[in-house]
Amino acid sequence: MAVAAAAMIGFPQAYLEGKEVKETSSLVTELCRHFYTQGWVSGTGGSITMKVHDASIPKPEQLIVMSPSGVQKERMQPEDMYILSANGSIISTPSPKPYPNKPPKCTDCAPLFMKAYEMRNAGAVIHSHGMESCLVTMLNPQAKEFRITHMEMIKGIQGHGYYDELVVPIIENTAYENELTDSLTKAAKAYPKATAVLVRNHGVYIWGDSWIHAKTQAECYHYLFDAAIKLHQLGLDAATPDHGPIRRTMHSQNQISTKQSVKSGVKDSQNETEWPRRCIVLDIEGTTTPITFVTDVLFPYARENVGKHLNLTYDTAETQEDIKLLRAQVEEDLRQGVTGAVPIPHADEGKEKVIAAVVSNVEAMIRADRKITALKELQGHIWRTGFECNELESVVFEDVADALEKWHSSGIKVYIYSSGSRLAQKLLFGNTDYGDLRKYLSGFFDTTIGNKKESKSYKEITETLGVDNPSDILFVTDVYQEATAAKAAGLEAIISIRPGNAPLPENHGFKTVTSFSQI
Repeated sequence: MAVAAAAMIGFPQAYLEGKEVKETSSLVTELCRHFYTQGWVSGTGGSITMKVHDASIPKPEQLIVMSPSGVQKERMQPEDMYILSANGSIISTPSPKPYPNKPPKCTDCAPLFMKAYEMRNAGAVIHSHGMESCLVTMLNPQAKEFRITHMEMIKGIQGHGYYDELVVPIIENTAYENELTDSLTKAAKAYPKATAVLVRNHGVYIWGDSWIHAKTQAECYHYLFDAAIKLHQLGLDAATPDHGPIRRTMHSQNQISTKQSVKSGVKDSQNETEWPRRCIVLDIEGTTTPITFVTDVLFPYARENVGKHLNLTYDTAETQEDIKLLRAQVEEDLRQGVTGAVPIPHADEGKEKVIAAVVSNVEAMIRADRKITALKELQGHIWRTGFECNELESVVFEDVADALEKWHSSGIKVYIYSSGSRLAQKLLFGNTDYGDLRKYLSGFFDTTIGNKKESKSYKEITETLGVDNPSDILFVTDVYQEATAAKAAGLEAIISIRPGNAPLPENHGFKTVTSFSQI
């Protein structure tokens, strides 16, 4: 193995020949043999790369192992690997092998792999040529995204649950692998939550925090691609919650009707009617659910049970993360002079002091009806216990369940956007007095996507949903400022008038409804 100036970047030759690098190189060859049996790296195609894990070196500075290009991936040996620095410079190349082997060359995927490392702080990246990852991009040659929902294996994808809609961007193929770099970079920027990018008629790039995470996600992605293909063959839609029959869009029906009308010279009045919205996004409080249920049931339950919840779950990773978020929020509140904010001591000052301070801050935040992520995350975890113990049952207005079912059966996708956490939203719609309504919902948005009174939040939702025009989305809320922000982002907005809602400004300019049956 030839070594090129390794010492110049702080890694002596002894390190390159040491345990960590050897184990990582061996792991790459082992995984490629496994992926070969899955059909992901056959015909010398596909590749894998991973960071050399070393706890003494920060992840962004760790060395990188990459497989060579144009070789039989199932026959590779550890000494065939390339070693790169954190910035992508090759510092160790494999020695040439006798005929008929080709001279060594680092994988053509290297520039794309490096983008995943740079933009996502990945620990490993897999490039697969699996048949399902290729065919799934051909189901709709115009589609710029792959979408699927309500499948168990979605839970294996970072940041997703069973009820979520998984969205994977699709980029167009090129003659040479490295020419995909710009397209992959743009896709990663446009889809900040994505952990994969599909390449049409080619394959998929998948990354994860570690090789285990990347491998797990790769297996789940391939399963979901295969499921979507088989559902499509059966005439079923993978992107709808019930996976019902694929429906022709109103757009395509109108195009056919228009062509027929032009041929006959007869005007078709149906073409003058407005096409239905592709998506509806609903607020919760004062829109689907009475404000009194939130203020008189949910908030008091969280306030009365926060101390008990923290005591019972204090040592769990989830609660420690909740405390971490609240501590950061309180520190900012203290700098801003927010009323009711008290410092949250660090863990070494004792569990009792930490809990007492958290309880004090949470009570003040609830009284002030703060719409902040740190509070909403903790509230969601407290409410989860209440629903699981049958101490809580959510309430929706009597017209909501019928409307959700009607929209769903019409092929309209419905999403929720609330200041409550996604967990809290799922709990609310999964435990209503009308049963589990989550089967009618395609996804959930909370304040992690942005403040509900800022137009950029609705622009982000528009990009996430992948609609052609923002006006394809109808947003329904009881809050004038939210409707104004949505309208500024190009969405259609309707204001919900329900008992107990706050009065609206005069001449507000928005259409109003008192029931979803009017939509």
